[in-house]
Amino acid sequence: MAKQYSGTADEADLRRADSLAREIFSDVANKWALLIIEVLGERTLRFSELRDEVEGISHKMLTQNLRMLERNGLAVRKVHPTVPPRVEYTLTPPGQALRAMVDLMCGWTHEYFGHIETARRSFDA
Repeated sequence: MAKQYSGTADEADLRRADSLAREIFSDVANKWALLIIEVLGERTLRFSELRDEVEGISHKMLTQNLRMLERNGLAVRKVHPTVPPRVEYTLTPPGQALRAMVDLMCGWTHEYFGHIETARRSFDA
């Protein structure tokens, strides 16, 4: 017999939000997703343009990450009815907000690059 949750509705909402946050962090905390978010933050791009901009990404990885971003409401895919179909991707407002966080992380990395390098050399010695 399963144990029922006996907390308040607010506690249940917090648990769901925490669970969702962990799931989203797991999804977007990979190098490809972060690079795609950074590139898409500048403008709307077609699939092939994205592949050219994100150096080293495979067709499969780009497809998987774009689907994940769409699923999480961070990017939107628009198909134009042409032959062949033209597909474009752009960040949604929540995706743009996430890009701002990614930019902050990049800024932090640049600011503390020397410290991190020194610490790594000391640790590895």
